[in-house]
Amino acid sequence: MINNSSILVTGADGFIGSHLTEALVREGYKVRAFVLYNSFNSWGWLDHCAADVKGQFEVFAGDIRDPHGVKEAMNGCDAVLHLAALIAIPYSYHSPDTYVDTNVKGTLNVLQAARELGVKRVVHTSTSEVYGTARFVPITEEHPVQGQSPYSATKIAADQLAYSFYASFGLPVVIARPFNTYGPRQSARAVVPTIITQIANGRRQIKLGAVTPTRDFNFVLDTVSGFIAALNSEQGLGQVVNFGSNFEISIGDTVQLIAEAMNVEVEILADETRFRPENSEVERLCADNAKAKQLFAWQPKYGGREGFKHGLTETAEWFLQPDNLRVYKSDVYNL
Repeated sequence: MINNSSILVTGADGFIGSHLTEALVREGYKVRAFVLYNSFNSWGWLDHCAADVKGQFEVFAGDIRDPHGVKEAMNGCDAVLHLAALIAIPYSYHSPDTYVDTNVKGTLNVLQAARELGVKRVVHTSTSEVYGTARFVPITEEHPVQGQSPYSATKIAADQLAYSFYASFGLPVVIARPFNTYGPRQSARAVVPTIITQIANGRRQIKLGAVTPTRDFNFVLDTVSGFIAALNSEQGLGQVVNFGSNFEISIGDTVQLIAEAMNVEVEILADETRFRPENSEVERLCADNAKAKQLFAWQPKYGGREGFKHGLTETAEWFLQPDNLRVYKSDVYNL
């Protein structure tokens, strides 16, 4: 893609989407940020974007579930980075219907509009959760998928829809599959902010669910560079591509690493409300990112244990800023 291309970013008001919007603006793209319409006129995290980016992108307020608004937002854009989704696993147990509407139908709206408008590239966001508990590690793109939660089931459906539009209509789609992204601005329903915000608010007994599952954590700037690499490459059409750090660590060990980074000692308390149903828990995730390296010359800058600790330190520093910390309700369990 050329630098003066117009890019639509859906979910631009969210955690990864806001960082991606900033990065695209800095690289010279014309960015249209699709944010969820609301009566507060809030643009989510884009209300707090970096000073050098402020005012340098267009905002379109709409709803990914509405096909007409999606097509209007996409009109005139050369490419689409589709991140809009409901992602909280516990909330998907509570309200699965909204996940079908947002993640499946919303993706269909994006694909259909892109096809009708002749968009040159669609990067669709998947998730490592579609793999379920690893049957082998590291997890390659050939690993079977398994919907162990309503969330992951809807993401599998959305991924298959994206592939079907490539296979059926030749739509130039890449399916980007990031592993567990963390970093500044992440929702407190995710494990890293859950730990950091409790520590930042003075707690030394940290409430958590299961601590034995392992994850492959990807710093948000690495995930963002993966999206941009997929956008700029002619490779990968019709393919799934993992973006992960190739470093596996348990939730319990992650707590200790965060405590080290924040210079405190902590104790973990089991909170029954935070445990997933037994068969729904993904016990192990560990990425094989060889395909991303091969196709897109992408590799994580925050890889390995030291890279992870560096990313956690940057994340903790952001959360420790009072203006950022007060946005989070650390004393409430976020679904």
